Amino acid sequence: MDENLRLFDLAFRQVELFPNLDIFSHKIDGAWKPIKTEQFLAAVNALSKGLIALGVKPNEKVGLIADSSVEWHIVDFAIQQIGGVTVAIYPNITDADYQFIFNDAEIKLCIVSNKSLYNRIMGLQDSIYTLKYVFCMEKVEGIRHWDEINALGTEVSNEQLSLLRDQVKAEDLATLIYTSGTTGKPKGVMLTHRNIMANVEAAREITPCQAYDRSLTFLPPCHAYERMVIYTYLYIGITTHIAESLDKIGQNIKEVQPHIMTAVPRILEKVYEKIMKAGLDLSGTKRKIFDWAVSVAEEYDPNPENRSFLYNIKLSIAKKLVLDKWYEALGGHLKTVASGSASLQAKLARVLLAAGVPLFEGYGMTEASPLISVNHYLKGTRVGTVGLAVKYVEIKLAEDGEILVKGPNVMQGYYKNKEETDKTIIDGWLHTGDIGVWEEERFLKIIDRKKEMFKISGGKYVIPQPIEKKLLESNYIEQAMVIGDGQKFASAYIVPNYAHLIDWSKTEAPEIRDLPKEQFLKQEKIVRKINKEVQLANKHFGNWEQIKKPIILSNEFTIEEGELTPTLKMKRKVILEKYKREFEALYHTEA
Repeated sequence: MDENLRLFDLAFRQVELFPNLDIFSHKIDGAWKPIKTEQFLAAVNALSKGLIALGVKPNEKVGLIADSSVEWHIVDFAIQQIGGVTVAIYPNITDADYQFIFNDAEIKLCIVSNKSLYNRIMGLQDSIYTLKYVFCMEKVEGIRHWDEINALGTEVSNEQLSLLRDQVKAEDLATLIYTSGTTGKPKGVMLTHRNIMANVEAAREITPCQAYDRSLTFLPPCHAYERMVIYTYLYIGITTHIAESLDKIGQNIKEVQPHIMTAVPRILEKVYEKIMKAGLDLSGTKRKIFDWAVSVAEEYDPNPENRSFLYNIKLSIAKKLVLDKWYEALGGHLKTVASGSASLQAKLARVLLAAGVPLFEGYGMTEASPLISVNHYLKGTRVGTVGLAVKYVEIKLAEDGEILVKGPNVMQGYYKNKEETDKTIIDGWLHTGDIGVWEEERFLKIIDRKKEMFKISGGKYVIPQPIEKKLLESNYIEQAMVIGDGQKFASAYIVPNYAHLIDWSKTEAPEIRDLPKEQFLKQEKIVRKINKEVQLANKHFGNWEQIKKPIILSNEFTIEEGELTPTLKMKRKVILEKYKREFEALYHTEA
């Protein structure tokens, strides 16, 4: 491990090793525009000088609120290379969270991406005590544009910048990342250059890509996962193409034909649903072939020794007829799709792997920079697990099954929060709060969050996550949250997949398909259909874990409504509070 490499050195390293490389590429006026590494560095240096002119000092915290963009990375490196600390914040959190983070980090200067965010932060100025400057990347009349920072920097010499850059050490703080958390106030995770670089070097070892390959990024870089991945792209020499938006991912994949990209399960679920929807629209022989190919894919095992000769023949036919088209639809060049941030459905993983999509599920948390373990091409994949510990990382399970992690990637602690730090890092071991088991003695499997396990009144434990994953394997269930802490039985809030139910109703219940959504979902035939899907999932669990009398909800859980974190994890307390009446009606009736 290179002990002295700092994150911003990655761009200088690229110029040295890959002089003609396009570091980034993004869409401008409908066309992909590449940016050479030297161009990128010139923009970074100009901004750094402006920040020096504005009085940004080493170890000072600078706010950055923007969606994925080249500009995001310019700001990140410009702050870091003068010894500042990047506080990268999600653009879609609450005002209360913004107030807390700005005051906790004592942010004086913040750069935002657009007018809406500028106005939001300016509107909070009275309750943010240290804030002096807010600049906007978007050019809007009457709003301070970030070009002003560059203009101020023209008086700062290259020598001044070099002096500050040389003083930054690998053990210095590079970033504060505030975890959104599913409960409580955000906590500022302190990560050094060395913390993240340890992860970058570990990720490089298990990435089958080479310099001048293409990546596509569409997840927010303020998320520790995507940020570390993009630093890894820089380390390898991969050109990072920045997707236009979530809505245009499909189109951008076709244009870029990436070799590597990352995704969260929710996005992969949407890809899968789109594939299945296309199948539902077929009829006759084509529909039968599609359904057969999917059934073959659902039985796929990525380990060749576990597949029979007969199965391999069936798989070969299924690929030729149906499955290969899915890989081609994802650009036809993928070497790796890394999935993280939340648990991936086993059925979905099997189907995509059978189609030749090189899907590797991993596990991490912000406090570990974030990568802890991953399935990868060198040592095999076990569906349903999060793979093997990565280089430099040690994993052990506590007596209660909690996953403990040690390594150079583990955070320095929570900013200004010794109490929480001492609860989380004990004797050098990071206590993740996740419960795990070993498969084949080396593949890690996550069972659930420690705090999300609950007991029903009979004294038996219910572990929500495996039940929720099994429920989500149904094409007719969009979201599911298991409930019943302290009650006689376990139940679940179920958000149905409305589009698939409408398709189903064409033949099974044509008389109700034109009803308004809320009314449609209350119809007896729909309730029976959802209950049948729940019963299929129940077969995999003990009697006390089985879902009884599910509560059907018509509205999807969203970030905007505060029910999901920015990384799409369910905020269980918020959801329970929002649907308290339904909860009480169910259990009060059953009391």
